[in-house]
Amino acid sequence: MTKSAKIKKNHSFIILKKLVIVSALIGFLSSFMGIVLKRSTEYYEDIFLERANNHLVFYLLFPFIGLSLIYFLRQYVFRKKENKGIKEVFDSTTNKTNNLPAYKIPSHFINGFLTVIFGGSTGIEISTVVAAATIGSVAQRKKNIFRKYKTELICAGVAAGITALFGSPIAGLLFAYEVISKKISNIFLLTTGIAVAIAYGLLLTINEPPLFAIHITTWHTNAIPYFILLGILAGLNAVYMTKTVLFIKGQFLKINTHFHKIILGSIILSAALLLFPQLYGEGYHSIKSIINSSNQSLVSLSLVVTLASILILKPIVSSVTLAAGGDGGVFAPSLFIGAFLGLLTALCLNHLFDSDVIVLNFMVLGMGAVLSASINAPFTALFLTLGLTNNYTLFLPILLVCFVSKYTAKMIFPHTVYSFIPKTAH
Repeated sequence: MTKSAKIKKNHSFIILKKLVIVSALIGFLSSFMGIVLKRSTEYYEDIFLERANNHLVFYLLFPFIGLSLIYFLRQYVFRKKENKGIKEVFDSTTNKTNNLPAYKIPSHFINGFLTVIFGGSTGIEISTVVAAATIGSVAQRKKNIFRKYKTELICAGVAAGITALFGSPIAGLLFAYEVISKKISNIFLLTTGIAVAIAYGLLLTINEPPLFAIHITTWHTNAIPYFILLGILAGLNAVYMTKTVLFIKGQFLKINTHFHKIILGSIILSAALLLFPQLYGEGYHSIKSIINSSNQSLVSLSLVVTLASILILKPIVSSVTLAAGGDGGVFAPSLFIGAFLGLLTALCLNHLFDSDVIVLNFMVLGMGAVLSASINAPFTALFLTLGLTNNYTLFLPILLVCFVSKYTAKMIFPHTVYSFIPKTAH
């Protein structure tokens, strides 16, 4: 081997070693941040929700307080710039000169936390994704040799953040591929693989339980036609949510004074929460509640109307939350809508057609199906749903409904809230 060849080989080894180290660091920081945000949000959301249930006036005050705090933080702490969600990550990965500034880490962390605990009807997932992506973006700027691996290091942060939130390293890796990178390379597999391994190791170390404690033992092949029906309904609901988000954001953009956006958003959100407290925050508390009572649910007209109303209102209040200045995305709303859609579908099938489908199974399938259609990432939705429940019994049914819902949605409306680019006037 010539001297120049040895130097080149050593240089490649040094770069590889540094990538391993920085990926591990990104994985730890991103997952630690995700766990802290998740636990702190759950803790304070429970306290605030209990207070609002005991004193209904807080349903009127909390949304206004939360949106106002976020606005003032942006004005006086975070450079007067609004958070644009996951599109910030897309802009950074597609443009070499467009980097995610370090203040995006505390900005999304704090604003995501405030949005949810004060009743904003969205979740912390996209806040975590952008903050974790920023950790990767900041890391790649520390050394010149990392500059050409910008996307890979951003994906490492994103994958670790998703792993921390949902307990599935495969879902983290797939989300980074299906939604962010859309291409695989050896460096991508190296950086994201190390990051999700560190994140999952941290979860095991602290013994983090799955988000939903669901005991699923079986499913029946004669329910496959009903699974397909659920997939179609999930695709329709996902399109409704996507179009609702795009429409309401467009309407709020016409309001020039931000304070007026806060007032309007607070009024709409407060009214919805008074009618249906299940819409408070990301709604995981409501999913856990119906999981525990799903098999005892008796079908009545009032129950059907309540579930249908929640399905109609959730995309509206989530959109209003985001348009009025809240931080978040469509992850949590998709899981919420999917669970309630699955519950409503199963109860109606059993009551009207004596189908004898397993209600709990349909709730889990619905979560995966709506998420798949909403973000156009069926494999991410599959493994994320499995990670949520830590149960792989429904692997094949979830895979089926995820693809049915995705292609149902794409046939009706080919865009997601991530991919849609509004037309500008010329």
